[in-house]
This record gives sequence, C-alpha cells and structure tokens, in this order.
Amino acid sequence: MPKRDYLVFSDLTKPQVDGLFQLATRMKAGEYRERPLAGKTLAMIFAKSSTRTRVSFEVGTYQLGGHALFLSSRDIQIGRGEPIPDTARVLSRYVDGIMIRTFDHAEVEELATHASVPVINGLTDLHHPCQILADVLTIQQHLGGYAGKRVAWIGDGNNMANSWLDAAALLGFELRLACPEGYEPDHDIYQRARKLTTTLITEEPEEAAEGADVVTTDVWASMGQEGEAEERKLAFKGYVVDAELMRRAKPSAIFLHCLPAHRGEEVTAEVIEGPQSRVFDEAENRLHVQKALLATLMG
Repeated sequence: MPKRDYLVFSDLTKPQVDGLFQLATRMKAGEYRERPLAGKTLAMIFAKSSTRTRVSFEVGTYQLGGHALFLSSRDIQIGRGEPIPDTARVLSRYVDGIMIRTFDHAEVEELATHASVPVINGLTDLHHPCQILADVLTIQQHLGGYAGKRVAWIGDGNNMANSWLDAAALLGFELRLACPEGYEPDHDIYQRARKLTTTLITEEPEEAAEGADVVTTDVWASMGQEGEAEERKLAFKGYVVDAELMRRAKPSAIFLHCLPAHRGEEVTAEVIEGPQSRVFDEAENRLHVQKALLATLMG
C-alpha cells in the first residue's frame, strides 16, 4: 500500500475530510480507546517554533500510544547543510512518520518525495493545512456543518488564506477574502478555487464580512516577516476585526483566529474575548483532528 502524505488541504478528498472529522469527534468525546501508534515514532522537524503545533502533535502521538521526537534545525544536520533527500531517507529508516514546520513549501515537497514514511505539513509560508482542518471542524461543531456557509477572511493573503481557498474549493463553502492591495493570496491557488466554489477578493472588510457565518483573521506580520512589521501596520490599518465589523456578519456568526493573536491590531480584545469567539475550541481541535490524521496516516 503506497504511503500517504498530507502537504496541502486538497491531498484529502471530501469523504476523507468528513471521515477525519467523525474520528476526531469520537476522540474529543472520549469514545476512542485504540492505540494505533503503539511502538511507533513521529519525527517533528521545526525550523519555525510553535506552541500549538508542537504540543498538539506531541501530546496526540503520546495519547495514541506512540512517541514524538522534537528536532529543531539546530538538532539535525539540515541546519548544517545536509541535503533534504539525505535527511528524508535516513529518518525513514528510523521513524514511522515525519511532521515538518518550516518556511519554504518546496522543502516539504522534497522531503515527502524522498521519504518512505508519511510526511505531514505542520506549516509552510504557502500552506497551513492542519490548522484549516481544525478550523473547519470547529465550524461543523458550532454551526452544524460547513455546507452552505460563508467564511470571511480579513487581512493578509498568507498561508492561512491559501489553505482556506483550498478548503473552500474542496468542500464547496463560500469564501470572501478582504486583503489590502499587494497582499492578496497566491494567484494560482485563488484561480483554481474560483473555478470550484463561490469566492471573492475585495479590499473592503465590510464587503467580505457582510452576512458571513464565520469571520476569521491572522496576525499582520507572520514569523519571518518581523522586519516588515511597521510597513504592514500601515497597509492593514482598517483591517481590524472589531465589534462593528462583526455586526456585518450574521448574529449567529463565530470568530476564529489561528493564534497567537495581537489584540488591538488584527482583532480587538472585545471580539476575541467575546461571546462569538471560538478561538480556544479551535485551538483544542488541533489536537483532536491531528490525532485523527496521525491514526489514519500512520496507524
């Protein structure tokens, strides 16, 4: 049986996504007692540090009976120039799966090409598919499903926006993105999505949020963009999710954020701490949906 990787959201089919959600829901409810990773090890490569990605994958692997091995760039020879194919082939002799969180998406693709064990994308500058799995699961749990929903993305057309486009294209919900000029999502990913679902890019946050079921955003300067922080603050002025913008959405709308959040920049404290916020359920769902993913790919 060929090994399966999870590098972008569309590596799954819609039935597979629904199956993952069913399994994750059982896991969250404590109805799953199996240990499919018993005796197995997940190598976790981190070129970018993280709270949620590291803890959720490490805890999830342990809860499924396995062992997770944390490897920063300083811990392995990739950080000293070893070719990625060599690292992939060596790790494949030792471990049963690899999760990598890094900058260049091409590195993840190269790792997956040369690894003989499943590779999971924990984040790149182009995609963040595990986070979007958790986000859509949160929508399903709080709004009864993703079908027919309108999602509003406010802010940078970054890896999160790209993965939202992938998810909308695969699952068929509507996506509206409000991004300043010059900060739009990846052109090819957007063009593919617009052929498969209803989507819109606008420079007006109010247009995106109008009638939305979900309003979501991310920090204005992601890891590695710290040098652009002041420039981005100017570009994203007016792209704040505040109470006024939330009133454009449906009264039943929920607010999501992948975290960490900068209160007073991309979102106000009133919204992220308010009754429509589901950010901590969303963060918890990283654990459950990734456990389902690990059990499926490695179990």
